[in-house]
Amino acid sequence: MRTATAAPVHIRPRPKALQPKPALLARTARRALRHRRAVVAVWLVLLISGGVASTRLSALLSNDFAVPGTDSAHAAMILERRFGDRTDGEYLLVFATLRPLTPSVRAQLQATVNSAVSKIASARAGPIARVGPQLYYDTVVSRLDLAHAKAETPVLRRALRPPRGVRAYLSGQAAIQHDLDPVFKGDLRHGEIAIAIPAALVVLLFVLGVSWIVTLPLLFAGATIATTLGLVFASAHEVVMATYVTNLVELVGLALAVDYSLLVVYRFREELERGDGVEDAVVRTMTTAGRSVVVSGATVALGLALLLFIPVPFVRSLGIGGLLIPLVSIAAATTLLPALLSIYGRRGSVRLRVGPRRRTSDVWHRLARSIMRRPLRYVAAGSAALLLAAAPALALHLTPGSADGVPRSLPSVHGFQLLRGALGAGALSPTQLVIDSGRSGGVTTTPVRAALARLEGRLRLDPEVARLRPLLEPPRRYEELVIVGRHEYGQPAAQRFIERLRTKIIPRSRFPDGVRVLVGGGAAQGVDFLQRSYRAFPWLILGLLALTYPLLLRAFRSLLLPLKAVLLNLLSVSASYGMLVVFFRYGLGARVLGLYRFDQIEGWIPIFLFALLFGLSMDYEVFLVTRMREAWDRGLDNTHAVADGLERTGRIVTAAAIIMVAAFSGFVDGRIAGLQEFGLGLAVAIFVDATIVRALLVPSLMAVLGRWNWWLPAPVARLARVEPSPLARRPERFC
Repeated sequence: MRTATAAPVHIRPRPKALQPKPALLARTARRALRHRRAVVAVWLVLLISGGVASTRLSALLSNDFAVPGTDSAHAAMILERRFGDRTDGEYLLVFATLRPLTPSVRAQLQATVNSAVSKIASARAGPIARVGPQLYYDTVVSRLDLAHAKAETPVLRRALRPPRGVRAYLSGQAAIQHDLDPVFKGDLRHGEIAIAIPAALVVLLFVLGVSWIVTLPLLFAGATIATTLGLVFASAHEVVMATYVTNLVELVGLALAVDYSLLVVYRFREELERGDGVEDAVVRTMTTAGRSVVVSGATVALGLALLLFIPVPFVRSLGIGGLLIPLVSIAAATTLLPALLSIYGRRGSVRLRVGPRRRTSDVWHRLARSIMRRPLRYVAAGSAALLLAAAPALALHLTPGSADGVPRSLPSVHGFQLLRGALGAGALSPTQLVIDSGRSGGVTTTPVRAALARLEGRLRLDPEVARLRPLLEPPRRYEELVIVGRHEYGQPAAQRFIERLRTKIIPRSRFPDGVRVLVGGGAAQGVDFLQRSYRAFPWLILGLLALTYPLLLRAFRSLLLPLKAVLLNLLSVSASYGMLVVFFRYGLGARVLGLYRFDQIEGWIPIFLFALLFGLSMDYEVFLVTRMREAWDRGLDNTHAVADGLERTGRIVTAAAIIMVAAFSGFVDGRIAGLQEFGLGLAVAIFVDATIVRALLVPSLMAVLGRWNWWLPAPVARLARVEPSPLARRPERFC
């Protein structure tokens, strides 16, 4: 069987500047080898302690979309302090009856509600309201934040014992969050046990063969995931952490851990084949493949770290959880992996003979040869495919969230559905107007009452308003208007209503000077969430591009290769956005995969996808191009260097991509719409990146660029503190 290097290859002597030098990674690897047992023991302790902490994590998590510094946040602060109403800690009590309640039974039901609510600290119930012939509801307000209100849900549910003939449902944000916790856990276990881990095992056996070292990536994954969850547990005591964090850490952590350890193990086997000792093979592995892992992990961490600069706590919490994954993975890759490799050694790394050994397919050689001969055709075909996949992204519309994206079988959701049909979807998270007159008794003055009358009149004429309820604070400085809308807080109609309130209805009500009208509640919070997040998003993109370019410049020692990598990554992310629109808005996923169908994508998805995908896509870029760089530094011409890198990494990149796609499919197979969107976006982007981008576009573009790929002039090299890469001429020939 021929290989790419079997053809005549022009090799020049390796320049002295490129001779290997002692490196930090080599020193770190040797220390890990000297203290291998201590290193493994430390990671074992981290695994156990993190595993124990993870069992207590869900009670600390909640999805809070508050945006500090906005009108909605200021309104929420006033409602909590002056009205004893923290909106995310509210409950809805829904009562379905066989017949209309008599006054005596209604009074008995009210007494039952008051008794049950008294068991929740700082909570109080309002009067029971009738919204249909056989449907009643009550709002329970409290000062509890979402995480604590979620924890109190079972207490209220057990204490609520309605009279005979009345069926009670406990709903509201807190109750829905409580009922969703088992769904998150169940989906996570199913995604891991039924999809991700079996797929990883199959791919590992296919790539590494029957060998004890197949277990190393899974041990590495267990250590990094448990350690990260332990750090998330500690962080959750200081900042609000999103409910999605556990799923994110476990499935993304599994994908990264297997990805990194697979690359290192594959290179370790290559080094063992040279015939040197195990320790020397480990050190060489860490200075080559280990370096690629550190660079790719740093790129992932960089993208997620920039989420911390988006001034929205929900996005920041995802950024914290996501940032910890690559940081822990880098730490484990530079310490635990060398120790484990030395423990497995040569005997644990070789394939066990279970039958005749088969020769590796030459598919990557044939692909490399085809690309090198006709690079422009591959560039045109690959670019057209990416642009076609990205085109639907122009129809991307966003929502802050939706209760329609959770299973309808949950009791809290069923209660909400009953109330929604009778009153309006806005009952789950109504709009709350806070009128601040600026002084005690101010809302009772004639000018303020006249403006309030004009405001209420305009609101009653608005098609979005289903019910209006005024509440007066005892010192009479503030008044609250609770507006139950006909649409859910995340739907376009509800968001347009908030814009009308702020730009038309309130200004035209002509409140006196010094009186502030703040728009709060779920819909207003959602509008502020999207506006504040996407005002900062372009800066995140620019910051990520500006920081990634010099990092890759050092890794590749090239001016043009980092620019090419950045542009191709932008195309990959755009294709992911386009497929979200196709699968969820246009309904392809509903027909083929049984996914939810929505006209809008949850607002956090594109931001987090960009930050994470930009780093994950760089994994394969770093793995591929560093091998090409090694071949170029050995003296091969550009054509053979590109082909050599593709042949040596094509199989491993494909295997890693399959594992990542399988891991992210665990999200897609779940029952939460937001995680379905997140998983599909990741899976599509990784698939596109490993096939169209890395297997076709990267080598074909590098074939077109020729020796310019490797150009790094001396002045730039000095700034980057790396060896220069002059534009040397080498004869090009490929057979």
